[in-house]
Amino acid sequence: MGLVHEVIDAFPFDKGPIRLARDEELLLSEPLPSRKQLRDQAPVEAVHFTPAYVPVEFGHPRGVYESDHLRVEWQTMNNRQPFYHRNCDVDEMSYQVWGERTLMTELGTVELRRGDFSRIPVAVAHDNYGREDIHLLFYIPAPVEEAQPAARTAEALDVPFPGWEPATVNELITECLGGPGHDIAMYPTDERLLLGHARTVQDRIRIQRPDDDAPGTTWLYRSADVHIGRTVVPASDGRAYVRHRNATEIQYQISGRRTLVTQRGALDLEPGDFVRVPVGVAFTSVHAGPSAHIALLSAREVPQVADGSKKGEPITAADVDRLRAA
Repeated sequence: MGLVHEVIDAFPFDKGPIRLARDEELLLSEPLPSRKQLRDQAPVEAVHFTPAYVPVEFGHPRGVYESDHLRVEWQTMNNRQPFYHRNCDVDEMSYQVWGERTLMTELGTVELRRGDFSRIPVAVAHDNYGREDIHLLFYIPAPVEEAQPAARTAEALDVPFPGWEPATVNELITECLGGPGHDIAMYPTDERLLLGHARTVQDRIRIQRPDDDAPGTTWLYRSADVHIGRTVVPASDGRAYVRHRNATEIQYQISGRRTLVTQRGALDLEPGDFVRVPVGVAFTSVHAGPSAHIALLSAREVPQVADGSKKGEPITAADVDRLRAA
């Protein structure tokens, strides 16, 4: 019998979890014959976007997961966004995957580099100027709070980037999660006045950047229904399983490769992969080298809206042992 351990926890993770000893072969097996009629359960599925910049025409962000309370998007750009955007209902978080991006807001301007996280508070207008840029976007109903001190903050700048000249540009107001079909109004605005607002207030956009070597999960943002963090693990034999009894976990692979083992199948993950582990499903990871990923935990269901790139395959305890020995 291959003995492993399982942790059963619950959002918002403010109480101690249940810790159980498990027979791994049984944990990953099909159920015994039963008169109980079970629902068909789809295997876990990955969505992949290349993690390195590839020249493309400017386009709208690509939706990955979306519900009434959360939207996750992937965006690439090598130009300036054609308007300022102001959300009426949500805070807007981002993670810089590749390239550089100038984030210009009413609370200051800041340069974003690979590995940076940012949060734009609800109702703050913002624009982007990307250079071979790829970034992820997370739209979450306000308020969202930073869980760590800022690594740095935005500045009030007269010239946000070289070659910039003030102009009259469009400003877009959106409601709900700010996606397609939720526009309220668009009208011209003087961006010199808009960016100059930063000189009249003390608040600033704050950048989160956890230490590259910080082990485990560093929680960065928390709201009533969502937690976002970055997980770094040097290596894992996968003998510790986790089951969230009331939360879905979405992961985005930043670096390294690993095998995600779940009760809905196993997947080999590489940088650029998104995957979603449904509520109540036990999972672990096996990898001989270092691995880093974003972990987003949602207390509400978040359907996948992007086309999948690969599906989980059934796996046995013996298969997992072979992964450990590889």
